[in-house]
Amino acid sequence: TATVPGKGKKCSLCTKILEQIKAMAGEDPDEAAVEAALGKACRALGKRLGRLCKRLVRKYREQISEALQNGDEPQDTCAAIGFCKA
Repeated sequence: TATVPGKGKKCSLCTKILEQIKAMAGEDPDEAAVEAALGKACRALGKRLGRLCKRLVRKYREQISEALQNGDEPQDTCAAIGFCKA
């Protein structure tokens, strides 16, 4: 896949991970739904991405959880935690 300018590999991986978590959390998730999705999404992403996902979730759990509950876009969240250039 072609990378969009201003988006590195880390950015696209972060976005992919958060899209997966968002999809699993469903529309308008509460904290419990987000917590469940955080665990499941990393397993669903396979071994390599899954490891990165777990690290991302461990380090940025608060921000990711809050962003999902606020309905923020994955790319905006990744920019907020420094994976994408805003």
